[in-house]
Amino acid sequence: MAADRRSSWLKGVLDLLVLAVLTEGESYGYEISKALAAAGLGEIKGGTLYPVLNRLEEADLVVGEFRVAERGPGRRYYQLTGQGRRALAEQSASWLEFHTAVRTKLSSTHPGGAS
Repeated sequence: MAADRRSSWLKGVLDLLVLAVLTEGESYGYEISKALAAAGLGEIKGGTLYPVLNRLEEADLVVGEFRVAERGPGRRYYQLTGQGRRALAEQSASWLEFHTAVRTKLSSTHPGGAS
């Protein structure tokens, strides 16, 4: 149950997290997945991540470019657009406001539990 809940929470914020990862510079799917895992968000599989990247690209929040590799398969690199940076700033503010409201409510119902 806890893993299912965490997965639902992640789906609600994954687009925003991918945009945040791309503020560090261009990246490809596997690197984005590793960055999210390193941040403590668990393993994000390709079947979850690539539809997010496609959606962000269709919305002009990121731009992707396929590059042929000297060895191995080519990769599609993504980078933020100006519109993506603006969306990240706006959505981050909204998310943090929501997070504060949830945290405040949980703290009031469980004193000392959610600080």
